Parts: sequence; structure tokens; C-alpha cells
Amino acid sequence: MIRSVLLSIVTGLAGAAVLHILIILALPSYTGLDAYTRMLYYASENRFVIFGAEKDDIGFSNGDPYLRTAACLFSVETQPVHLIASGSVPFWSFAVYDSSSNEVFSMNDRSAAGGELDAIIASPQQLAAIRKSDPDVISQSVLIEMPRPDGYIVLRTLSPAPSFDDAAKNFLSEAECEPYDGQ
Repeated sequence: MIRSVLLSIVTGLAGAAVLHILIILALPSYTGLDAYTRMLYYASENRFVIFGAEKDDIGFSNGDPYLRTAACLFSVETQPVHLIASGSVPFWSFAVYDSSSNEVFSMNDRSAAGGELDAIIASPQQLAAIRKSDPDVISQSVLIEMPRPDGYIVLRTLSPAPSFDDAAKNFLSEAECEPYDGQ
């Protein structure tokens, strides 16, 4: 009885050790494959990159024939980011991710005032300064607090038929992801 219990414990510990070693050895092949790291290859901070239907060199694509997708890298280290998009599309949504690809915030047109996208992404200190200098900003823009200074935004719009493609492309190409000037 004691012998079988000891054998089970030793077998379990040996299996756990082998598993941990395999994970550690396999880890380098997975680093750099997260979305934020791959977005760095575009070198286009504060500018939306629109993804095509086919995978590009970095590995991004729409992935859904009825969605059009764009992404924007940003940093709030020195200045907040102002996200603006408008247009006549049947549906849009956006999500904000930190540099570890953790979702910080998401929203769609159904919960936006007037159906237009107007958001300010900032650090906690920057948001406090914005609220203090312009208390009315809350009625105009969605304020999003970033726990880390770097991140990216994914903006999607629906194009359920070919007749919606031009509106979807215009919506994404005219979307702004620029430093917030406080005006």
C-alpha cells in the first residue's frame, strides 16, 4: 500500500518535471506570436492598418467574409489617444487591448451616443487631468483607462453584402487613432 502510494507520487512528480521542461523548451517558438508584437512590424503607431481578405506577411486577415477589420497601435505614455470613426455602416465594434493582448475595453455602435465612435484612451493620471480641465468631455467621449501605456485597437465593421463594401472601407479608412490634443 505504501509502496504504491510512493510510486504514484514519484511518477506524478517525474511527469510534472518532464511537462515543465517541455513547456520551457517550447516557449521560445511561441514568443512574438501575440497580436501586439506582430502589430509592431507595421511600424504605424496612431494609424489604422486595414486588413485584407487574405493573410498578409505578418499573418493578419479579416478571417470573416462579412467583417472588415483594421487595427491601430498606440501609446499613452506621453499623451492620450483620441479614437474617432463615423459613417453609414450597419454595425461597428471596437476593442482596446494592452500590450499583453488583454482586452481592456470593448463597445459597439448600439451603445454609442448617436452611433458614432468617439473615445479617449488615457492613463489614470491623464484621465484625471482631462476630467478636471474639461468636465463636459464625459458627455461627448467615452473615457477608457489604460493600465499599461502601450496597446492596440481593433475596429470592425459589418459588410453583409457587396453593396456595403464601399461604406465599410470608407468607415475604416477615415477612422482616426491620433494623439488627443484636448480641444
